[in-house]
Amino acid sequence: MELLLFPVAKLQLILICLARVAAILGSMPVFGSGQVPARVKTMLAIFVTLLIFPLVEPGLPNYSFAPLPLMLLVANEALLGIMMGFIARLIFTAVEFGGTIVGYQMGFAAANVYDPQNQRQVSLVSQFQNVFAILVFLALDVHHIFLEVLVDSYRILPPGLLDFSSEAVPFIMELTGNMFVLAIRFSAPVLAVLLLSGLVLGILARVFPQLNVFLLSFPINIGMAFVIIGLTMNLVVALLSREFFTLPETFEQLMIYLRG
Repeated sequence: MELLLFPVAKLQLILICLARVAAILGSMPVFGSGQVPARVKTMLAIFVTLLIFPLVEPGLPNYSFAPLPLMLLVANEALLGIMMGFIARLIFTAVEFGGTIVGYQMGFAAANVYDPQNQRQVSLVSQFQNVFAILVFLALDVHHIFLEVLVDSYRILPPGLLDFSSEAVPFIMELTGNMFVLAIRFSAPVLAVLLLSGLVLGILARVFPQLNVFLLSFPINIGMAFVIIGLTMNLVVALLSREFFTLPETFEQLMIYLRG
C-alpha cells in the first residue's frame, strides 16, 4: 500500500523524525518562544525534518507500526525534544532570575514590563538581561548547535530507547539546581557593590542622624548598579558563552543516561 508515492512505513519514519525535530525546535530558546508564529514553527520543523531525514534514516527502526505503538513512539520522541529544550532554557531562566534579584536590590521591585518571549510580566532589569542573552545566543550561532545535536542524537539515542530508570532524572535535577548557582554568578558583581553601598549608607546614617538615607539610597544604588552592569558585560558574555558551548556535552550526557 502506497500513499503519495511513498510506502506507509517510510511515512511513519518521517513522522517519528518530525516528532523529535518539532519538539526541539518548539522548546528551544528564542525560536520556540511565543513571538514566533505557529505556522513558521510548523514549516521550519517540516523543512528541517525533510532536510535531515536522509542522514538519520539508517538509524530509524525499519518496520511498520500499529497505530498505538506509533503514537507511543512519537510521544517518546517529543518528550526527548522537550527535555533538551528545557535544559537550554535553564540558562535563560538563570539570567532572568539573576536580573530579578539585581532589580529588587536596586529598588526596581515594582518596575515590571511585559516579556513577549515568555508572555508574562518580568522585572525591568530581568528583561534587559534576557534580551542581552538572546543577542549573545544569536551572535554565537548557538541555534546551529541544536541542528548539529539533532542529527547526532539519532546516533547516540535511536528512537524507542528512552529509559528513566538510570541517572537521567537526577541529572536533570542537578542541572535545575545549577540554574540558581548560575543566577548568583550573573548577579554577584552588582550584589557585592550594592551590599557595600548599603553598608556605607548604614554607617552614614549612624554618623549623621539628620541624613535621609532612605531617599539618598535610591539614586546611588540605581546609578552604581547600572555602572557595574555596563562594566561587567564582558564577564556576562564569557559566562553565557561557556554555558552555551557546553550544551552539546550536556545533551550527549543526557542521551547516554536515557539510553540506559
